[in-house]
Amino acid sequence: MSINKVILVGNVGKDPVVRYFDKGVAKATFPLATSETYTNQQGETITTTEWHNIVLWRSLAEVAEKTVKKGSQLYIVGKIKTRSYVDKDGNNKYITEILADTMLVLEKKQGQGSYGQQADGSKNDTSNRKPSSPEINEPGAAYQAGGEKPGSNNDEFGSGGPFASDIPGQNEDDLPF
Repeated sequence: MSINKVILVGNVGKDPVVRYFDKGVAKATFPLATSETYTNQQGETITTTEWHNIVLWRSLAEVAEKTVKKGSQLYIVGKIKTRSYVDKDGNNKYITEILADTMLVLEKKQGQGSYGQQADGSKNDTSNRKPSSPEINEPGAAYQAGGEKPGSNNDEFGSGGPFASDIPGQNEDDLPF
């Protein structure tokens, strides 16, 4: 058995570049930065940054085109893919990309932490959730899964909280991350 799964939380380095192919298939690409901070033996704080090439397809790319901007903080779940190509000088080049199947936009609004928009490539779902508020912010009709009406409280996230214990009939082992 083998597993190829990546989970990243980082900041978008550039606005997504979205291209449309045959039959309206969308592809979005953008760089995502993840940083790690530590203190070395001399007591200096060191920050290292890794850059990741993110690729989104179809409806997830369309959602990114509307919601993701430079500086946005994202939660990404996907897989690592390395591909090769020949440049204009005839040299073989390799590029490593993260093919994302889940994206969650993490936003801070007016000084309080809140969860932004989630888009899952397999569900085509976007939800606004606040972990400490009893009020549920329903997504627009275009992002509703299963044709539910906006304003109904029958969404799959139940109370609107971000944890498995907040999802009726779900436990942590059932979640995709």
